[in-house]
Amino acid sequence: MHAEIQTYERQGFGASLPLRGPFGLLIVDFVNGFADAQVFGGGNIAEAIANTVPLLGAARERGWVIAHSRIVFADDDSDHNIFSMKVPGMLSLKERAPNSAIVPQLSPHAGELVVRKTVPSAFFGTPLAAWLAQRGVQTLLVAGSVTSGCVRASVVDAMSYGFRPLVVSDCVGDRALGPHESSLFDMEQKYAAVMRREAALSAIAACDE
Repeated sequence: MHAEIQTYERQGFGASLPLRGPFGLLIVDFVNGFADAQVFGGGNIAEAIANTVPLLGAARERGWVIAHSRIVFADDDSDHNIFSMKVPGMLSLKERAPNSAIVPQLSPHAGELVVRKTVPSAFFGTPLAAWLAQRGVQTLLVAGSVTSGCVRASVVDAMSYGFRPLVVSDCVGDRALGPHESSLFDMEQKYAAVMRREAALSAIAACDE
């Protein structure tokens, strides 16, 4: 347990976030480039991808709303921005670039939204919030990479738009474990529920009973 937890508790952080259906699943940037430790990956990302395969299967079986995101910059770099100034390699992620493609084991099915973005959040400047709202989503499970970057940014925006984020902790990964653990702690204290996959699915099943 973090030594600082008493401060958070004393100040009223970390309250439970009741889950409420309908449920949706957002898979953030599980693309080839983030699966490759020689490109943008490393850490526990490969393990998180493997853990997300049965989560995606469960979401499909239950008929949940499902969205994916990927980073896609224009072929001529005309949408070069502050994010790509900080991480110039992001400009290599183009529409037809293999590193920008969603990993084959999580390939989207017909009817699942694929959001293209040029910033960390899957919500900023995209139709994702409206698409989820139109389908009545209340609780949004979040998987993806990286925990401290695009996942965290998407979770904060999901909360800001009025969705109840549920971060599936063994289905998110980061290239370094320190930022991963710190971000899970931070999100659980301020923005989201955080559970491992099996615990999350069990809690959701209890909601449906």
